[in-house]
Amino acid sequence: MRTCLVVDDSSVVRKIARRILEELNFQIIEAENGERALEACRRAMPTAVLLDWNMPVMDGHQFLLELRRLPGGDLPKVVFCTTENNIDHISRALEAGADEYIMKPFDRDIITDKFHEVGLIAAATPA
Repeated sequence: MRTCLVVDDSSVVRKIARRILEELNFQIIEAENGERALEACRRAMPTAVLLDWNMPVMDGHQFLLELRRLPGGDLPKVVFCTTENNIDHISRALEAGADEYIMKPFDRDIITDKFHEVGLIAAATPA
């Protein structure tokens, strides 16, 4: 089964993302910061990562840099999901290895479209 690691310090955001991604047939792993997310990736590399930028302990950008250095860390599709919308943040995310970037708040259609764009789902699933 495909797995998605949802990394966000907000339990509400993780819960919403879980509900959407489970409907898209992903098994969900949650982490509240980049450090915990790295621990999860060392145990089992996910298929996808939905990643917040601003978190305590280790932010999303640092997590992504570390992820891409791990054995197999080049494989997960990483979609940043954040309130940071300036071009500098977007550029830094893509340079660090993000596959796509979405803004909060998000909904099922936005996640479905982005996961389709990066090849995680075969076609946009109707709501």
